[in-house]
Amino acid sequence: MKKQLCIIIALALFYSSASAMPQMGEINAKSAALYDSNGQMLYEMNGEAAYQPASVTKIMTMLLAMEALDRGEVSLDTMITGSEHAESMGGTQIWLKQGEQLTLDEMLKAIAIGSANDCAVAVAEHLAGTEQAFVEKMNERAKQLGCKSTTFVNANGLDAGTDKTLTSARDLAIISAELLKHPKIINYTSTWMDTVRNGQFSLANTNKMLKTYNGMIGLKTGYISEAGYCISAAATRDNMTFIATVMGAKTKDDRTNAVKTLLDYGFANYTAYTPDLTEATKPILVELGKKQNVSIEAKQTEPVIIPKESEGNITLEIERLESLTAPIKKGQSVGTATVRDGTRTIMQIELVTSENIEKLGFSDIYREFMKFALMKKN
Repeated sequence: MKKQLCIIIALALFYSSASAMPQMGEINAKSAALYDSNGQMLYEMNGEAAYQPASVTKIMTMLLAMEALDRGEVSLDTMITGSEHAESMGGTQIWLKQGEQLTLDEMLKAIAIGSANDCAVAVAEHLAGTEQAFVEKMNERAKQLGCKSTTFVNANGLDAGTDKTLTSARDLAIISAELLKHPKIINYTSTWMDTVRNGQFSLANTNKMLKTYNGMIGLKTGYISEAGYCISAAATRDNMTFIATVMGAKTKDDRTNAVKTLLDYGFANYTAYTPDLTEATKPILVELGKKQNVSIEAKQTEPVIIPKESEGNITLEIERLESLTAPIKKGQSVGTATVRDGTRTIMQIELVTSENIEKLGFSDIYREFMKFALMKKN
């Protein structure tokens, strides 16, 4: 019989003596947000208001490129050809010429390190046929991610007449968290200097905090006069990655100080917590199977970010089946492990079977019966 077993484990970890979490410091910008790399919101200031992101738009361009790379539609060695349209881009660029070819690897360097508008358009055209078709994919992906304040009009964030790319600090953080699921992108966003065209053209990262902030790994800066100074910045320390997004800062220093304030707040007040799933992943009894027990594993093992002041209040609730009837397929759901901070659910982990187990056939049952009968007789 399939029964559910529910266990609640109190996890008095370190009994933190911290009092109420301190307030965020001053941020001189139109909006800002602090998220962890799993997409959990930790702080927002005017987070859903729509503003122009300038070149931070390229976060989505890079995301679609990385997703195409992971699907095998392109490789880093794929040659991308510059078009007349790509060549016509102004602003920051590598002066890509119509007909010139660079690998996707070089294009990603130029976009992530040098914020090259021409290369962003060239990649967009290669992946979707036209920049406009690519923009449709950008907007579709934003909706899939739950972005509510975002409308893209091009692949690079430049002014486009009366049409303007709009997004929010919240949406940029969500897109950035999705981009960080592709670790290869950090090879580009965290690089201080590099070259393309066989070393003939130098690139210097527009994110100067790579040199000044401990743990900084990117991601993208932006500036146009109407948008002000914008950024999506990510930093990693102590098994935690935080994303700070800032929009509409008046000066570079305001932008830098805002990022530092957000990230310092995150590292000072949060900690990475990995639940002990020993009890949750104990084998489960199998009925009518060729094995008596089935192994169980957690579908998610990444740590969750919790306030340091909550460390002594975390509980783990395990709800899972007591037994399963064969046949059993690998990956079959058997329950959940729920991490709570008081009444607030902060993490829910699915528990699944880690192996296939066949059902006993008639001959198997007869053989087991005969073994039992002979043992009893002796």
